[in-house]
Amino acid sequence: MATSPSGSKLSSDPSDLPQPGTPDHGELPESWSVHSPDLEIVRRLVHSERIPEVLARLVVNRGHESAADVKDLLSPTLLSLHDPATLPDMAKAAERLQRAAETGETILIHGDYDVDGVSGTVLLVRFAQVLGAKVRWHIPHRTRDGYSFGDHSVKKALEVGATLVISVDNGTSAVEPIAALVAEGIDVIVTDHHEPPDGDLPPAFALVNPKLPNSEYPFRELCGSAVAFKLAWATCQRISGSEKVRPDLRAFLLEAIGYVAIATVCDVVPLVEENRVLVHFGLRALRDTRSPGMMALLERTGLSGRDLTPEDVGYQIGPRINASGRMDSAARAVETMLAEDAPSARACAETLETLNERRRAVERDVLKEALVEAEARSGDDVLVVGGEGWHPGVVGIVASRLVDRFNRPAIVIGIDEEGTGRGSARSVDGVSVLEIMKAGAPYMRRFGGHAMAAGCEIARENLAPLRDSLVARAAELGRDSEGKRLQIDARVRLEGLDSSLMAQIMRLEPCGERNPKPILMSEDVRLDDMPRIIGQDRTHMLLQIRSGAVVFKALAFGMAKREPELRIGRPLDIVYTPRLSHWRGRVELELVLEDFCVR
Repeated sequence: MATSPSGSKLSSDPSDLPQPGTPDHGELPESWSVHSPDLEIVRRLVHSERIPEVLARLVVNRGHESAADVKDLLSPTLLSLHDPATLPDMAKAAERLQRAAETGETILIHGDYDVDGVSGTVLLVRFAQVLGAKVRWHIPHRTRDGYSFGDHSVKKALEVGATLVISVDNGTSAVEPIAALVAEGIDVIVTDHHEPPDGDLPPAFALVNPKLPNSEYPFRELCGSAVAFKLAWATCQRISGSEKVRPDLRAFLLEAIGYVAIATVCDVVPLVEENRVLVHFGLRALRDTRSPGMMALLERTGLSGRDLTPEDVGYQIGPRINASGRMDSAARAVETMLAEDAPSARACAETLETLNERRRAVERDVLKEALVEAEARSGDDVLVVGGEGWHPGVVGIVASRLVDRFNRPAIVIGIDEEGTGRGSARSVDGVSVLEIMKAGAPYMRRFGGHAMAAGCEIARENLAPLRDSLVARAAELGRDSEGKRLQIDARVRLEGLDSSLMAQIMRLEPCGERNPKPILMSEDVRLDDMPRIIGQDRTHMLLQIRSGAVVFKALAFGMAKREPELRIGRPLDIVYTPRLSHWRGRVELELVLEDFCVR
């Protein structure tokens, strides 16, 4: 835990700190770069918004310069959410859902096997239950059915006698399967957020997607669950006969934002504008949830009874939900989140825990093999690797690991005994992996997704030509994937980083895609004790960093190999993100190191 003299704070006067780009005790390493915001704008925000200078720098660095923009960023409000009525086909969709609920039709919620699809499925099932509707749900099996609609969708709809099918997080490209449902006299409402195909759209009763060419919705980066939430909201307005929703339905919507928060964080959509508002209030809803299923998940992950962060969702809740669809059937996750009593919810949560442990073991094995191939192809602008028997449930995670390691898009393909390869792609800021994948369309049976994440299915023999076409396209698009510089928000005096300032910095939360966590630099600090090598694989370090009378715990993930560089008493410059750590009921301010430089 950090210790400091009482009342120590950073000055609100920008001239009191070293100016960005100006050496203090020495030149910066070439791989470090300090933002240089307009100091006149920084000063204006310091005085008009009464915020610390460091926070003013942080918001300006993220493109927020007007007082109104900064207020929206630092003080989110539900009033800034956009009217769902402006989404394509929303009026038709809400009317059809209300009619189905009131006339006793059977509604089938058709989800997907990832966190976004599972969360949105649970949201709409619970909403239908609130309306008193007859509702069933269906999640495709990852390996048996594949992504989105298929023959399994028609079979399930006929089996349960559904006259209305509502998708979550899929359907925009499912032309033929939806046509088959329509031929059976079944109406389909598609709620989705994926990019539409270049050709025909499916003959759905309503197609609700902010990315459609005719969309007038002001924010196109919603996740699938958020689009489903908008459908529920619009239906509530219709039932209430007003934009102001009646109290019982409003209570449901406020609870349902928790499911949207989980999906928004785990689907890695930009955490800006409307998404940031949804996550801000959704994390509160999760903290206060009375759902037995969610309470069991929070209990199992040690998150009960405290404020949640996007990291809690992304690293604790999300992987357990995802493990269900990766290693077995995503139905296990839906059953957990829909559980109606504590004993069954805890039993379901334990099942997810077991599946998650299995997922970790399989992931380690596949990653080890994928890294060998990726190293051999490290000169490519996009990494396309594949292996026999690689579990399709972990290829997306492995792709993310390769992106983190090599700082470029990666596509990881697992090939089964029949010669079918199922792949997942992940990307980096500034490069659309979906655009890259379009170049390989002749070699794929199907593919789809969005700029940061996509999936595909191929035949074994097409792996090599697919790789060649994607690498060539990535080279055409171009990106400086080498020599990436560490972008530092501001220099600060470490002894001034106290709980009061941290509370101000935390106003940037929730942080995530396109709203990054603050990265600060402090110079001329010292190691207070010898580093401890930690972690199951012994690749991390735990440090004690001193500046004057202040001592902070600092975590250096993946830096154990740099331990020989460190000596007690030698001056250091450190780059880090400050965070609050929760442990056994205590909250401590600690640092997560991004890099360090020994003087």
